[in-house]
Amino acid sequence: MAKKAAYRKKRQNRFGMFLVSIVVIMMLIVVACNSVELMAKRETYRQKEAALEEQIAAEEERAKEIEEFETYTHTKKYIEEVARDKLGLVYEGEILFKDED
Repeated sequence: MAKKAAYRKKRQNRFGMFLVSIVVIMMLIVVACNSVELMAKRETYRQKEAALEEQIAAEEERAKEIEEFETYTHTKKYIEEVARDKLGLVYEGEILFKDED
């Protein structure tokens, strides 16, 4: 009887090891699948990050241009251009020639 009990215990140990092995393999498969999904998401986020960085650079350049234009609008040259082009003003004694179309 001791041999049967030892055989049964040995068989149960093998079955238990088999079940543990199956569970470990299943967990490895799940982890591998999730890893692939995470890598795909990471690549997508990298592409979004690159696009946003380009957009930030473009907006910074635009802000710089706006700042330069603001500085230009406070100059005498700009005021003269606006007075000539939009208001049609000229300096005293200045002669204005226009093309006939």
